[in-house]
Amino acid sequence: MQRVIDGNHDTTLLKVIAGICMVIDHIGARLFPRIMELRIIGRIAFPLYVWCLIVGACYTRSAWKYALRLLLAGLISQPFYMLGLNHGWDRLNVFATLLTGYLGIVGMQKKRYGSQFWAPLAAIAFSCAVKVDYGWRGVLLIMLIYLVRRRREAVAALMIAFCLFWGINSALIQQICGIGLQGRFFDLDPVKGFLRLQALAILALPLILWRRECRLPARHKRLAYAVYPAHLLILWLVELGTGVMTVQQSMHLLIPWWM
Repeated sequence: MQRVIDGNHDTTLLKVIAGICMVIDHIGARLFPRIMELRIIGRIAFPLYVWCLIVGACYTRSAWKYALRLLLAGLISQPFYMLGLNHGWDRLNVFATLLTGYLGIVGMQKKRYGSQFWAPLAAIAFSCAVKVDYGWRGVLLIMLIYLVRRRREAVAALMIAFCLFWGINSALIQQICGIGLQGRFFDLDPVKGFLRLQALAILALPLILWRRECRLPARHKRLAYAVYPAHLLILWLVELGTGVMTVQQSMHLLIPWWM
């Protein structure tokens, strides 16, 4: 009998690991930007959340209730995302990324009026038009992993290929594909560093492929949703206390016309 999804079904454990890695990543990004090891650890978080989303998509009893939880979590988290990570209203948090990818998956599942074709395309188009965390690549990764979820070998091959594509150095892209990624934006050190750093999302693969015999009890499921805004709130308060951000700067993020 073919498996519905082949890999780690212990989403409680994966969410705990992902949450720890996410907090470490954000601490590194805002408080210790020179310590790249913190950002490297952080690359593990997003693929784990993606895998948990796919497990949920395969076993949830109500696709729309699942989508509504993601939507509400995203709406609640957005102000804290802006304050904690110094973003404006023009960029949406990771719940928007997960929700967009999930809706693409729902379209593939329902197959209504050709939704298996237009829903994924609409998800990609939305993530190109609106800035979401991890961009259109993050949304594409969600839907691609869903398509290969039944075989661990396929998941591994996809993750390796996608992470190499996602994190490849811009100069190497130019050499291989002849694509000119040079200029003001691509020559910035943070951009070049980020392009290379994203390849390390592959570190999450062993945890995704691990077939655990036992699972942690799925208690307090909604706590996983609360971790995201809560840690960003704490991070923002630490930034205020250490002078990384001021109250005036924070208010300007939330209310751009704030004087």
